[in-house]
Amino acid sequence: MSTKLDPEILERARLWLHPPYDKNTSAAVKALIDEEQHDDLKDAFYKDLEFGTGGMRGIMGVGSNRVNSYTLGKATQGLSNYLHKVYPNQPIKAVVSYDSRNHSQELAKIVANVFSANGIFVYFFEEMRPTPLLSFAIRELACQSGVMLTASHNPKEYNGYKAYWKDGGQLVAPHDINVTREVNAITSIDQVKFDPIEQNIKTIGKEIDDSYLEKIRRLSLNPDTVRAQRALKIVYSPIHGTGVTLVPKAMQEWGFRELVLVKEQAEPNGDFPTVIYPNPEEEEAMSVAVAEGKKIDADLVLATDPDADRVGVAVKNKKGDFQLLNGNQIGSLLVHYVLSSLQAKGALSGNGYVVKTIVTSKLIADIAEHFDTPCFDVLTGFKFIGELITSKGDSEKFLVGGEESYGFLIGDLVRDKDAVISCVFIAEMAAFYKNQKKTLFEALIDLYSTYGFYKEKLISLTKKGMTGAEEIRNMMINLRKHPPVSLGGVKVVAIKDYQSSESTDVLTGKKQGIDLPKSNVLQFITEEGDVISARPSGTEPKIKFYCSVKGALENTADYEKIALSLDKKMDRMMKDLTDQ
Repeated sequence: MSTKLDPEILERARLWLHPPYDKNTSAAVKALIDEEQHDDLKDAFYKDLEFGTGGMRGIMGVGSNRVNSYTLGKATQGLSNYLHKVYPNQPIKAVVSYDSRNHSQELAKIVANVFSANGIFVYFFEEMRPTPLLSFAIRELACQSGVMLTASHNPKEYNGYKAYWKDGGQLVAPHDINVTREVNAITSIDQVKFDPIEQNIKTIGKEIDDSYLEKIRRLSLNPDTVRAQRALKIVYSPIHGTGVTLVPKAMQEWGFRELVLVKEQAEPNGDFPTVIYPNPEEEEAMSVAVAEGKKIDADLVLATDPDADRVGVAVKNKKGDFQLLNGNQIGSLLVHYVLSSLQAKGALSGNGYVVKTIVTSKLIADIAEHFDTPCFDVLTGFKFIGELITSKGDSEKFLVGGEESYGFLIGDLVRDKDAVISCVFIAEMAAFYKNQKKTLFEALIDLYSTYGFYKEKLISLTKKGMTGAEEIRNMMINLRKHPPVSLGGVKVVAIKDYQSSESTDVLTGKKQGIDLPKSNVLQFITEEGDVISARPSGTEPKIKFYCSVKGALENTADYEKIALSLDKKMDRMMKDLTDQ
């Protein structure tokens, strides 16, 4: 049953019934009003889309809280206004790209039109391309900004708008705040310049691909190993997305000759017909690729999300069955592989560093410490990794890093997570260990034996719409007012509140500052060193709970037993936290 509609929301909706909104849009809004679809009206109009940790993302449709030509036009006008303020009387250039989602191309064209109408020269990708290529192109073409039309791994109803700055990274403070201010200053859609200046738009494509692929190829750490294992059997799925445009080419250029493309998921399709969610974090989304891996007895199974910035991995476990690796495991393997390979070559100089997010496994920090390489923590969202790389400039060298949500980067070609680069490095890593008669799974067990058996778990609770946002807010308020004394029977000894930038020793009450920007994240640290985090998502209607525990793996034969014990411990802890 529809709930009663707030008069203010109804008034916001009625503004869309008249020009300058087009007839189809007005008719769709009128139908919602006439049919008293109050729930839909409330969700579509109760607020404006805002920039989160990954830009703007939402359900496609009519309304101020939906992704459509007007909300994206308004966002681009605000971004254009800000660019002119930052670069007054200067030529400004931007790159616009898009993924395989429904309407991505037409929405990208509107973004390009608005930029051009504001006197900004636009490089427009002639066909869909991965998000990391946009990040690369911004720097390659010396642009001041860029926009990618994608909703990453969200369901098919979603689309989104990732805004980038001149360093190739997503908008961070103060730019994200200032752009939001400029967008909010637009009080009428009449203020948006939709009519393009065609001479300000230039299509690009293969020339950027070629430069990107050539520079990726130079990153290879063990090309001799790749040549020795060129027959490595690799199954790859783009899950109906943009990865198909570059990942197979990158693999070929690195020398891998036995790449099998998953036919059922090779064709770009915004309906994502073979999966529920096009998210390589999900077992279901990886199932078709894993089935192909079993069929051909593959060494490695890879899958990328629609905009090819995240990658999922399946490898054979001790029983010979394919097992999915989580983002923490993939990231830890990559960090160890990169640092150990550089050390073996005598190329691990003192100015290199690693970056991870605050909710990503501490195993990465332990590995970096072993190789005497600094490891920096940043807030959740790869834009903060990109920001740190930019802030350090050329005096220090970013080597490798990532986040638990399957986003990784090796080298500094881009300022965003990059599944194209990650795929070739994971394949090279698999070849390296196969040369030593090991699987990636066995390499992972070796890491646990050497550095400690870290296990992590993530629980995401979806809370949609206006009421969902209120629920999430209340959950965080309650956790701050009534923090857990213990979790899973283990005493909580410290609480980190990134919103207040304070870390509190529970036993003494002593507080210390946290030297990171404010963020709505809580972390509870137990006396056994476990870390449990609570964080509302910045890009999805979810609240996420992360748990990380650590045990000892003195004998690799005990892997299954220790894993089960740690899993049970995490289950107890997560139940206590989510029952708060």
